[in-house]
Amino acid sequence: MTNVGMAAGSEASIAAHQVTDPYGYLLVHFIEDPEHYAERIYLDLSDGDNPEVWHPLNGGKPVLTSPLGTRGVRDPYLVRNPETGRVYILATDLQVFAHGGGSDGNSDWYAFSHHGSTNLIIWYSDDLVHWSEPHALDVSRRADGSRAQLGMAWAPEALWVPDYYPEGHEGGRGAFVLYWSSTLFADDDVNHENPDIYDRVMWGATADFTNDTFEFGGVFIDRGHPTIDTTMLQHRLPDGTVRTYRATKDNGPKANIWLDRTDAKRWWEPGTEWTIIQENIGAEWTENGNPGGVEGPALFDSHSDGHTYLYVDVIPSIGYRPMVSANPDQGFDYLRSDSFYMAPHTKHGGVLTLSRAEYGRLQAADGQIG
Repeated sequence: MTNVGMAAGSEASIAAHQVTDPYGYLLVHFIEDPEHYAERIYLDLSDGDNPEVWHPLNGGKPVLTSPLGTRGVRDPYLVRNPETGRVYILATDLQVFAHGGGSDGNSDWYAFSHHGSTNLIIWYSDDLVHWSEPHALDVSRRADGSRAQLGMAWAPEALWVPDYYPEGHEGGRGAFVLYWSSTLFADDDVNHENPDIYDRVMWGATADFTNDTFEFGGVFIDRGHPTIDTTMLQHRLPDGTVRTYRATKDNGPKANIWLDRTDAKRWWEPGTEWTIIQENIGAEWTENGNPGGVEGPALFDSHSDGHTYLYVDVIPSIGYRPMVSANPDQGFDYLRSDSFYMAPHTKHGGVLTLSRAEYGRLQAADGQIG
């Protein structure tokens, strides 16, 4: 392993403290396979409490399959409601390989991004072994019944905000702030014909990832050119401030993954000031050192060694490669370790900290999860 910088001191990982007795990690992802129906949900379990070695569950076979929309799911993410313990899988409704060719072949990315699905595919579980049937969440729906003219909804993630709503709000104060990537057209451009639009990161809020509780927010990140694939985490600083970090793929003329941060309490709101920490993250994992050759970043904290990890997806088909940091405020370095293991073509997902009981339950149910 290369140097990972100074220790993070007494910062506390918020995600790692959502469970008692943390032990082990669960990785959700899809697989890049142009020849087979692999745009489904896969789960990998860490080797004990080691966040650098991953073993596919169910013998590497899909855990969940979507019969909805395109019947393909990509870019999945795992998030826990800390008040109920319920865990959700969020995924993009997109099947790229339906007609062969693959993402590096003749796929119609213009159609995917301009006339694609605005639904997210959602599953939930109370024990991580038995999962609900999937349902669709339409993130283009506004409270007045109108629809934002989104060309698609890709790469969803969410953070729990315990005081999102004011005191006295029916149903409690907590909500997930959900964020995803979309092309955004004017309300009167219902055929999505404007050639000057581009990908932005959007946001909304929901208590349970259903259409009943979803509230459309608006634009979260707008650089004036294509921007996709935001991943986020939070640390509580010694003075009680919650610092929010995000890594995002800039898909513009100088394509790269950048990392920034804010201490704003309501970090999703327009006008929030973000400070850039690092750019061109993960470039050395590509064959030619191209910083645009990575996407789909995934941030997560290790409760095992105090490090923060950032997986970057080397495209089109190599899959995740690891970055690591002892302090995200100083950026990430490359994790070059002979012991790191992840199955080939593991793509664009998310990592959840487990409790010791959850880890044991997943081990015992291996082969029968889903």
